[in-house]
Amino acid sequence: MKKFIVITSIFNPTEAIEAFSKLSDYRLVVVGDKKTPADWHYTNCTFLNVEAQIDLSSSLATVIPFNHYGRKMIGYVYAMQQGADIIIDTDDDNIPYKDWTFPSFEGDFLSSKNDLGWVNIYHHFSDQHIWPRGLPLRNINDSRDKLQWQKEKINNRIGIWQGLANEDPDVDAIYRLTSDTPCVFKAKEPVVLEKGTVCPFNSQNTAIQKELFPLLFLPSFVTFRFTDILRGIIAQPILWQHHYRLGFTKATVVQKRNVHDYFKDFESEVPMYLHAEKSFEAVSKSISNVPVKDNLYNAYEALLKINVVDQREITVLTEWLKLF
Repeated sequence: MKKFIVITSIFNPTEAIEAFSKLSDYRLVVVGDKKTPADWHYTNCTFLNVEAQIDLSSSLATVIPFNHYGRKMIGYVYAMQQGADIIIDTDDDNIPYKDWTFPSFEGDFLSSKNDLGWVNIYHHFSDQHIWPRGLPLRNINDSRDKLQWQKEKINNRIGIWQGLANEDPDVDAIYRLTSDTPCVFKAKEPVVLEKGTVCPFNSQNTAIQKELFPLLFLPSFVTFRFTDILRGIIAQPILWQHHYRLGFTKATVVQKRNVHDYFKDFESEVPMYLHAEKSFEAVSKSISNVPVKDNLYNAYEALLKINVVDQREITVLTEWLKLF
C-alpha cells in the first residue's frame, strides 16, 4: 500500500520532520505557505512551495486562502495523484515514537455502545480531568460512566484512525488557560466508536483510507482552531452512512507544541464552542444514500443554511470535489 504523510509548516525543518522523513514505508509531503522560509528543503521529503502548489492544482490552490491551514489540502492532492492508499495527517511539532503506526483498518476491536451521543474519548485513555478540543462545553464534566463498551469485540471497517499525542495533547484553550497539566495517556488497546456515538478528532495524528479521501476537505474560511474539528464533525455521520467507523488508538507521538498565545487560541475557538453541536445536528439530517462526495457537499449546504460557513466555502469545496 502507498502511504503518505502530509504536514504543513511555516518553520524550518523540525525534529518531527526529521523523524518522519526516516520512515521508509511512508512518503513525506510538506506543504509551505507564504510565511515558510523560502529556502526550505529536507532530504526524503517532497516540499510544495506556493508556486508548486499552483502548478499542481491551480484551480484549487488559487481559491484556498494563504496563511491558512487549508493550504494542506494541496498536499493531499499530491498524495492522491501519486496513488496514495492511505493519507496520514500530522503536524511539524508531533514527534513519532519508534513504534509509530496505526492499527488495521478492518478487524475485531473493543467498540462503544451505539447512540451514546457526545463522549470524551480521553476518559478511556487517562484518569485526568482532560477533554479533546471540540468536545461541547456542556460535556466536559460528563461522568466517565457515559463512555460504555460492548461486552464482545466487534468486527468493524475503520475509515479513520485517530492516534493520541502525549505531553501536550490536543485540548482546547479553556483547558490550557485553567489547568494546562501535561498528560501521558495509558497505552491501552485501540477502540472504535459505533454509530450515534461521537467524539471530536483532529488532524494531528490521523490516518484515512482511500475510499474516504473526499472527507479530507479542510474548511478554509473558518478559524484555524475550528477547521479540523469541523471537518471531523462532518465526517462522522458520513462514515456511519457508508458503514465505516472512527477509531482511536494510544498515543504514538509526543507533541512539543509550537508557541501559542492561549487567549488568541480561545478567540479562534469561540465559533467551535458555539457551533459544534448544531453543526453535527445539521449534517446528520443532510446525510442520505448517495456517494461520499455528494454527502459532503450536502453537509456543507446544510451548514451554509445555518451560517456556520459562508458561500466562499462552497466555492473551495466545489473545486475540491472536481478531483473525485
